[in-house]
Amino acid sequence: MDYTPKILVVDDEKDLREILQFNLSSEGFEIDVACSAEEALGLPLENYHLILLDVMMGGMSGYKMADILRKEKELDVPIIFLTAKGSENDLLTGFNVGGDDYIVKPFSIKEVVVRIKAVLKRGTTTKKPSTILEIGGLQLDINRKSATIDDELVKLTRKEFEILVLLMKNRGKYISRDEILTRIWSDDVIVTERNVDVNIARLRKKIGEYGAAIKGRSGYGYCFE
Repeated sequence: MDYTPKILVVDDEKDLREILQFNLSSEGFEIDVACSAEEALGLPLENYHLILLDVMMGGMSGYKMADILRKEKELDVPIIFLTAKGSENDLLTGFNVGGDDYIVKPFSIKEVVVRIKAVLKRGTTTKKPSTILEIGGLQLDINRKSATIDDELVKLTRKEFEILVLLMKNRGKYISRDEILTRIWSDDVIVTERNVDVNIARLRKKIGEYGAAIKGRSGYGYCFE
C-alpha cells in the first residue's frame, strides 16, 4: 500500500482496545479508538479506511451502528465485526447490516492483521475511484460525502454538501432556487425558496474564503464562480 491505513477500533473493553491499538500500530496502521458506538458516531467516520467494531457493547450494539452508517450516513467504509458469538445467524446478521468480515473472539493479532489487509485489498480492487470535485484548496469527495479545505475537514450538513456539489458541478452557471429545491429536497418535503437562502448563507460561512465564490443574483439564483 502507498498510504497508511487509518483504522478505528470500537470496543467497550479497555484492555482489548489497548491491545489492538498497540499491536496494530506496530504493524504500520494508524489507530484511533472509541469506547462505544455512541462515541464513534460523533467522529468523522468518513476519514477512516476501516472500522473494527465490537458487536456486543453496553449501549448501542455494533450491528445498530453499522446499520446507521450504511442507511443514514450512507458511508461505505469497510467494517469488520469483533464478537464472541459465532453462530451462522450471527454471521448472517453481520453481513446483512453491511459488515465486510467477522472475527470471533478469542482471536490472535496475526489473524486480525491478515483479515484487515484482505478487506483493504479487496476494497481497492472492487471499489470505483472516488469522484473528486476540486477548486483551489476546496475539495469534495462525492463517494465519501466529505468536504475539505487545504486537507482540513469541513463539517457540512447533507443538504449543504449536496448544494455545494450541484453548484461546483455547474461552475459558472446560475442555478435557480426552484431547481435547487427540486434537485436537493424530495417531493414529499414542504420547503420554500427561503430554505435555499438559509442553507446557502450557512454554507458560505463554513467554507471561509471560498464562500465569496457563491454568487446570488435576483431572478437567476446562485452560481459558483
